[in-house]
Amino acid sequence: MKKVFSIFKNKYFLTITTLFVWVVFFDKNDLKTQIEFRKQVKQLQEERNYYAKEIFGITSVINELYTNPKTLEKFAREKYLMKRDNEEIFVLVEEKK
Repeated sequence: MKKVFSIFKNKYFLTITTLFVWVVFFDKNDLKTQIEFRKQVKQLQEERNYYAKEIFGITSVINELYTNPKTLEKFAREKYLMKRDNEEIFVLVEEKK
């Protein structure tokens, strides 16, 4: 019993314990904040990877449009409803039920 109380009277133990409690719970960079920051970093890395894949896909499509005239014509017809002089376009729209 005396040893237990003597440990709590030790100034080094008290200083280290107080510092530990302060850093873990009360500091501006406490444990909870660090966990939240790590979650946020992970989410941002996932978003970065998603957008990197999207950029790569769009870049490949743009490259294909610049290099292949048939792909460019197909894109113009589908996206902007362009046509040749002797053609007619019929746009079919599905009705919602």
